Amino acid sequence: MAISDHRSASSAQLKAARRLTKRALRQRERAFLAEGPQAVSEALATGARVTGLFVTAPAQARHAALVAAAASAGADVQTVSGEVMSELAQTVTPQGLLAVCDFVDVPLSQVIAAKPRLVALLANVRDPGNAGTVLRTADAAGADAVVFADASVDPYNGKCVRASAGSLFHLPVVAGTRLPETISALRAAGMRIVAADGRAGLPLDDPLAREALARPTAWLFGNEAWGLPPDLLALADQSVAVPIYGKAESLNLAAAAAVCMYASAAALRAGTRHEPS
Repeated sequence: MAISDHRSASSAQLKAARRLTKRALRQRERAFLAEGPQAVSEALATGARVTGLFVTAPAQARHAALVAAAASAGADVQTVSGEVMSELAQTVTPQGLLAVCDFVDVPLSQVIAAKPRLVALLANVRDPGNAGTVLRTADAAGADAVVFADASVDPYNGKCVRASAGSLFHLPVVAGTRLPETISALRAAGMRIVAADGRAGLPLDDPLAREALARPTAWLFGNEAWGLPPDLLALADQSVAVPIYGKAESLNLAAAAAVCMYASAAALRAGTRHEPS
């Protein structure tokens, strides 16, 4: 498909896309922007509804098959300049492809109905890069869902979408739920709530902690700067700390979440292997 087959974006279409850089307007439209070939490819591969695609001429030349696939899926493909792409993508070095996608989050009831064994709960997580990396890590660790509680960053924030590297489209994401109700529902579904807390007395490498992770677990992760306050810690069944063997004061949220979720994934997989046939 040649670049000349596509229309240049009109001012009305660009105005509509610019609105999606604002959280309140994303919520109103139930749509968001996904930048880069990885995100566009994963959106199409997983069946997410892609209604539009903005593309620069160089990107069209590099990713002709992907642009054609988006058009075949019903996306309205339009060309823009590099300057306009930078504005829409909100990044210094955009990759020349930007999709307009419908929201992909699901209700908590859908997650619970699938009998989850590993879930990440984000409480007051404000940094979109950290949140997106946690989402990507949860996907890699085989988690069944990631929940963005109501005080956390929007999972459709552009930086969060980029940091997820396509994982936003891979596993169920729940957005905007209240944490107490979410924890109650997960606990009623048979999950233990384990808080990642650097001040906890029980280290993650303690045999008791490892043994407990062989059960379905929802990890509770707090704010990057101040962690989990006492009222949220009180909602958990147990708190554990990632041990620090060297001189670093602590791990950042994304690194700690990776250690915790992979510990759960290993314990769950080991338990599955040892179950009688």
